Amino acid sequence: MSSSTALQNFTLNNNILELTPQDEIYRFDADENRRINREAPWAKDPHYFKSCKISAIALIKMVIHARSGVPHEIMGLMQGKVVGNSIVIMDSFALPVQGTETRVNAANEANEYMVEYIQGSEKAGRLENAIGWYHSHPGYGCWLSGIDVNTQLNNQKFQDPFVAVVIDPNRTISAGKVDIGAFRTYPENYTPPSASSSEYQSIPLSKIEDFGVHANQYYQLDVEIFKSSLDNELLGLLWNKYWVNTLSQSPLISNRAYAVSQLNDLQQKLAKAQGTVTSTRAMAPTLKEKDPAAKKDKDEKKKEDNQLAKAVKDR
Repeated sequence: MSSSTALQNFTLNNNILELTPQDEIYRFDADENRRINREAPWAKDPHYFKSCKISAIALIKMVIHARSGVPHEIMGLMQGKVVGNSIVIMDSFALPVQGTETRVNAANEANEYMVEYIQGSEKAGRLENAIGWYHSHPGYGCWLSGIDVNTQLNNQKFQDPFVAVVIDPNRTISAGKVDIGAFRTYPENYTPPSASSSEYQSIPLSKIEDFGVHANQYYQLDVEIFKSSLDNELLGLLWNKYWVNTLSQSPLISNRAYAVSQLNDLQQKLAKAQGTVTSTRAMAPTLKEKDPAAKKDKDEKKKEDNQLAKAVKDR
């Protein structure tokens, strides 16, 4: 498959909406930004934000970063703004953090890098502030762990508006579509309405407990991807330089480790289910004990019949 064909498939599979360069979403209004941050309507309504709109440029940069870190988690920041009840992500950048297979933490060096990068962005004309953070869950889906929930709670407490984005690079390669989720946490001491049914996803057995404990402490936003005709050249450069080299491998090779981990997890779940489900073999029926009096009458009648038969035989 050629690079251009792969890029077209990526655009179609992820339902990327193409906007005109003159669209309002590309315009940064400093006065409007100050006004909405001053009013902070999200502080009064925990469900104020309904969607997260992400630039295709920011999306590809995040996925490439997430893929480069497998099997470890990675982390980065996103720059954007608030438009109505949507959080709009215009750009993203990686943070120099150390991650493991289960968590990622930002040290002092990452915080310094963060400040310097944003200051440099302002000088280059990127006026949007940091409005969210992203990290990866290699192979175990898009949701927030207990550590993620605490991180997002602190972010919303001290620098709201802020959104948490999770990407699964392994499932992205397996499905051919970016596996991504955007989340906001509820305020402390807030009781959310009854949880609505969410899209089914397979959670590894080792993560189920962590997933279930914190599932009602946050909610998911709708994710929309957009681009303009002016993004096509930069999108093509990113695609040719990074995406093809890291993500266009044969699925049989790139998905092998993920497939093995999924099969191992399925085997563990089946073993656990087999050990907890009671045996379904039917019990053998037992005959009820007959009435002793009726049984005695029957035995006596049988004895009389035998005596009568013996007497007839003797004659």
